This record gives sequence, C-alpha cells and structure tokens, in this order.
Amino acid sequence: MHPALTALLAGRPVPLEAWRSWWDQLEQRTLGPARDSDRAQAAALLASLTTRLPEPATLAALTTSLTERAPDPGPAHPASVNIVGTGGGPATFNLSTAAALTAAAMGIPVVKTGSRAYTSAAGSVDLLERLGITLTSGHAATADHLARHGIAFAGPHVYPPALTRLARILYPLTLKPFGAFLNTLGPLLATVPVTAQLTGACAAAPLDALRALAARTATRTVWLAHNSAGADELLPFADNTLHTPDGAIHLPAGSVAPDTGTLADLAPHPDDLTGHFLRALSAQAGDTATHTIALNAAALALASGRHTRWHTAYTTALDALADGAPRALAERLGARPREAAGV
Repeated sequence: MHPALTALLAGRPVPLEAWRSWWDQLEQRTLGPARDSDRAQAAALLASLTTRLPEPATLAALTTSLTERAPDPGPAHPASVNIVGTGGGPATFNLSTAAALTAAAMGIPVVKTGSRAYTSAAGSVDLLERLGITLTSGHAATADHLARHGIAFAGPHVYPPALTRLARILYPLTLKPFGAFLNTLGPLLATVPVTAQLTGACAAAPLDALRALAARTATRTVWLAHNSAGADELLPFADNTLHTPDGAIHLPAGSVAPDTGTLADLAPHPDDLTGHFLRALSAQAGDTATHTIALNAAALALASGRHTRWHTAYTTALDALADGAPRALAERLGARPREAAGV
C-alpha cells in the first residue's frame, strides 16, 4: 500500500510530496485493466475521504497535488462567474443551471461547471444532454463559446486529469464514492477561468473544510453559501449566509425575495425534466421557482461586480425571466448541434 494511503487511513498527516508520489504512481500505470491492488487502493482512498475529510494540512496538500497537475486555463474572463453546488441536501430541480442561464441573459459572462447525478434525480450534465446543449472540450472552446453566447458549459477538462485516471482505475466498481468526492471537493478543484464563483454547500457538506479551501483559492473569488434549509442553493424562504473574502453576508428569509413557498415547490420533475426546466426559465413554473432562480442569479450579479445592490440585481433577474430571455438562450444553445447537422 502506498505510504500516502497508509498514513491517511491511520489518521496521520500526509504531506504534499506523498500525495504527489501517489498520483505519479497512478499516472505511470499502463492502459488496460487496472491491477486489483490499484483498484483496492483507489477504493480505500475514496472510502476514507467520503467518510471524513482529513485534517486541514493534509486536505490542503491533497487539493494542491491535484490542482497543480491541471492545465492552465489562461487568464480569467473579466467579471465572469460560475455557480456550482456540492449536491446532497433537499432534492430540488436544477436551480444552479437555471440561475447561470438567467445571469447570462442579464449580460453577465458565465462559465458553468457541474457533473452528472450522483445524489440527485439529474445533474447539470444530464440536463444539458437532454436539452441538446454541448459541453466545451477545452479552455479555447470555452473562451469561444463565452464570446459568442455569453455563457459556456465547461466539460470535464476543467477537473484535474488525475481524477479521470482514478475513475478509470475504479471501473467496474461503483463510482458512487467517486461521485461523492467530486461533488464535495470538485467545485474547488476545477480550473475555471472566472473571476468569481458561487458555491452552495448542503447541510451535510464539511463547511469548515470548504471555507478553508475557498480561502486558499487564488485563481478566483469564492462565495460559499449555505442556509437554514440545508440546500446547496440560496432560498428566498430560508435564512442564507454567504461567506466571502470580505466577510459574511447574511440574507434572512424574505430580505431580498418574498419568503413564501417551500422546498416542495422546488422539487425535481424527472418525468418532465426539460419541460419543467424551460418553463422555469420563463417564469412559468410557479412563483417560488421564479424567486429562487432570481435570487441566485442576483448573487452571481453581485459576485461578478456588475451589480452592487441586491434588490436591483434581483429585479433585473426577475425582468429577464418574465421576458423569457433565459429560456430563449437555452433553446438557442440546444439548437446549435441540430443546426450544424443540417436538421
């Protein structure tokens, strides 16, 4: 067993060089079926990390050992944002994706990251596939999409390549532990060329550890959000807190958007995934959905620096939803592959 894993399982600190050695070992494996020992070690690593994150120095060393291997995305796009959650918590429809499209419709550059479903009915990637919206294949493609459409949905290239190797080694074992790890730490491991990021943390997420990692993120400003309902999005009917580099922002229920509604109003619609989502983007999925999307889009507007007042940003988001601009944007993006194919 590799010394990094031995120390981790024993609860001892794991320094940066040990993590580097671990990833070097995985990268040096030849293509083809993974050895049983490799697979067992990968499974043990993820089981440990998803049961309880290690102490801060070890966790910082782990994340550094991963992000330093990722390709440089280049300079951040000015006043651009990302919104992504840890998953888990109460089941809701794809609010962060809806907020991203709404913010883009407001003129805010958005580079959105996400993943497939591990804890929800459908992750952002699953939804985008259903809508016909393609993920970008590299940082150059992301910049091109952003310039042409005001929004880009980044593909897996934003995550450290070592994580892809880890997932391949696990096969054919279940990827649920990998998904749980990616949901928790992925938002802070992705190399996204944005100036700011809104990351929602559900009640089960290790908030203190995420706050420490967010403070160490040098490539973008991270706003870490959580609320009294335990969801990984801002909710108008809950008490919300945003941890920013300048201090905490407290948004009590009803302080920006009406505090009416419940989590039941935001439930996922797996049997009508795209239909319900598109209705939500044109303010036709109920008031609670509209207010929630607008609140999260307003947070993106403030994080980007394009707006400085919550109520102005929130009202602008409401106007965009009422006009159907976010839906029109989603439909244009979804039509592009069919148009390219001559359909």
